[in-house]
Amino acid sequence: MSPLHFDPLLLSIAAPLALALAIACGLPKRWSVLLAYAGFGVPALMALHVWWHFASAPKEIHGYAFVTRYSTGLDGLGIGLKLGLNGLSMPLFVLAGIVGLAAGLYAIQSQAERLKIYLLLLLVMQAGLMGIFASVDVFFLYFFHELALIPTFIMVGIWGGRDRNYAAMTMTIYLTAGAMLSLAGLIAVYVRSGAGSFDLMMLRDTLAARPLGEIAQRHLFGLLLFGFGILVSLWPMHTWAPLGYGAAPSSAAMLHAGVLKKFGLYGLLQVAVPLLPAGLAHWSVPLAALAGFGNVIVIGLVTMAQRDLKQMVGYSSVMHMGYAFLGIACGSVLGAGGVVLLMVGHGLSVALLFLLSTSIHQRTHTFDMEEMGGLARRTPVLAAFFVAATFASVGLPGFANFWGELSIFVALWRFSPGFTAVAVAGIVISAVYGLRAAAKVFFGEPTDSFARVADRHPPSDLGWGERLPALVLLSALLLIGFWPKSISTAIDGALASAPAHIQGQR
Repeated sequence: MSPLHFDPLLLSIAAPLALALAIACGLPKRWSVLLAYAGFGVPALMALHVWWHFASAPKEIHGYAFVTRYSTGLDGLGIGLKLGLNGLSMPLFVLAGIVGLAAGLYAIQSQAERLKIYLLLLLVMQAGLMGIFASVDVFFLYFFHELALIPTFIMVGIWGGRDRNYAAMTMTIYLTAGAMLSLAGLIAVYVRSGAGSFDLMMLRDTLAARPLGEIAQRHLFGLLLFGFGILVSLWPMHTWAPLGYGAAPSSAAMLHAGVLKKFGLYGLLQVAVPLLPAGLAHWSVPLAALAGFGNVIVIGLVTMAQRDLKQMVGYSSVMHMGYAFLGIACGSVLGAGGVVLLMVGHGLSVALLFLLSTSIHQRTHTFDMEEMGGLARRTPVLAAFFVAATFASVGLPGFANFWGELSIFVALWRFSPGFTAVAVAGIVISAVYGLRAAAKVFFGEPTDSFARVADRHPPSDLGWGERLPALVLLSALLLIGFWPKSISTAIDGALASAPAHIQGQR
């Protein structure tokens, strides 16, 4: 139970939904903005609360804390709104709260057209994100994903940039296909398990006592792998991601790339791997090949070729998901723990990069890096944030990403030295495109056309409306970078109950 007299998990979901409903009732813009501050602030505060109290909170089976169950009227089908956090979900719940706060603050100061509707959709998306990682019931885990996904399509189609209609349609097709495959896999696990419940705790206990046959595990894991893989942009089913992120408004891109895209990886780690360990063993090498050569090398080289700054950030997000899939393919506690650490670090850094990319566009009126240069002289604070975000994305020590990548590399070496070489090559590629982007945008001589425009209309540095959300994200990156045990201890505790064949590869 929580030290509070109310359920912090339920409040983190209900508050943004209730405030979104209040905004929909036609409140004046001023009141809508004030409610939006509360709608993004409450989940962030609840996330920090459970982060602080998680170690001391009483634990139930499989290491779950803050567990509460609410009747839904569907108990006969084994469906109930059961909320709780274990060591895998807690870091991602915190990630959703922090990125949601930063995205909300940035959206409020953006003064977007139809701001009230924009904030309403972001609040609904925020509620869904908090619900994903707070759900113990697999049905509601999927339900909250869909709740967060629908506003994404709407925001891209209405507030998106170039090619937004095509991008929204492509995202809809791909992500709907991935969601349907995932749903089919989850229902199949429910039916074949014989547990009579979608409760993840009960499913794990039932399948630990009566594991499915190896053939069934192979088929079910493959179904979940490709369903979740589409949602995470596993190569070659990745094309929706850079297109969608390039067109999406910044706050939507921050929430989707930073948090919602982690749903697929989370589903694999929390559901597929512990319930279907033989399936993971069968699919590990094909998964490593797709992730290593496809996401890391092929998409890495495509990222190097980008001239559009926002497209580069979008492709880099797809590339770094390759490291997460490699960590899962290792089939070890160390690899799985590294994946969770990387998900948190990547979520914070990619959200920061999307925020800063839009801030750069607002000052240069272009995303073309070839048309920029020398911006650091006029916007030193913006330059400092961008360089820090780039270092974090590359995996420099001192940032959260470093610990995730290091853990994955060590686990990958035990799995396959060849795939480790592929992953290390990806680090070189990411350093090249990241540092080159910083050099083109902020350093060196500006182009003649950019210099003339900058002389007539000098670009301003980041204001506090942009600095504050950027500081939120950068502070979290540095905190976890210098104190990784703040989340790694909980992750280790959750993975202590991993299947026996994975325990043997610690």
